[in-house]
This record gives sequence, structure tokens and C-alpha cells, in this order.
Amino acid sequence: MNKLLLIGILAAVVLLIAAVPFATAHADDQTMPAVGQVAPAFTLPSQTGEPISLDSYRGKWVVLYFYPKDMTTGCTIEAHKFQDALPQFDAKNAVILGVSVDTVDSHKQFCTKDSLTFHLLADPDHKVVSAYGSLGGFAGIILANRNTFLIDPHGKIAQVWVKVNPSTAASDVLAAIP
Repeated sequence: MNKLLLIGILAAVVLLIAAVPFATAHADDQTMPAVGQVAPAFTLPSQTGEPISLDSYRGKWVVLYFYPKDMTTGCTIEAHKFQDALPQFDAKNAVILGVSVDTVDSHKQFCTKDSLTFHLLADPDHKVVSAYGSLGGFAGIILANRNTFLIDPHGKIAQVWVKVNPSTAASDVLAAIP
């Protein structure tokens, strides 16, 4: 085996080993809000730069979904499923808010490329992702875990989905809204 290849393999193994404590340490330091609790308040910028506050949606159902990374396969599937079901969510007086640790510019690019019309919120400081117990990581990269929270019109957590399947997330949440 050539020396360069061996060094590359060893470096990859070291990075993977180093990432395990990183991901677990962040996940263990968080508490996920439970059903019945008041949803943690937040204000984050959307893909347009406009600040979006949870409080401004009182009286509506809020689908708050956390996802790892703009323009990746699973995240694109999940976003398209929510976009396709948008008229059904509107009919149930529900709004969709996607959150990741990506930047406003990244969200803008994702929305433009994939014709997404609901709000994607940028949380590069991880404050909201952490408040919802959804901060994770992979290979030393900080990401949001794929979790979804349904918040009722009074601002309380109505349902929580953890380790969401991107292909069924929208239909699962839609079925849970009365």
C-alpha cells in the first residue's frame, strides 16, 4: 500500500474518532422541550433577511422543523415534501418554518434553486437549535438534527418527531393537525 494512501486512511479514522465525542457532548448538554410545554421563543432571520418570531404566529399551528444542511439530498426531499403540501397546511391554518445552522445566503440560494416559498431560518449561532434540543454534529461539523416540533395555536408543543424520515415528515405532521 502506498504511503500517501495509508496516511489518508489514518487521518480519516482519526477525524471520525474525534467526531464521536463532539456529537455526543453537544447532544447530552441539551434538553428537548416536551409535549405540553411552552415552545421556546425565538427570532431568527429568514432567507430574505427578514426577522421571523415565533410569537408572530400565535393563533396558528407552527411546524418547526430542524434539518442538517441546505441543498443536501435528505434535506431537499424533506423541503420539497413540505412545499408540495403547503396548500394543505394553509387550509389547516398552519405555517412551516425550517431551521438549520446554515446562513441567510445559503437559505436564499436553496429557496431560489428549489422554488421554496416557506421560511427557512438561519441559526448559525445554534441558539434556537440548542433550545429545541436539536444540536448535533458529524465528523466535527456542527449540524441540526432532523427533528420536528408541532406547536399549537397557543404556543405549546403539541407533538415532537425525532430522527425524522424526510420522505414522510410532511404527511406525518399534516396528519397530526386537527
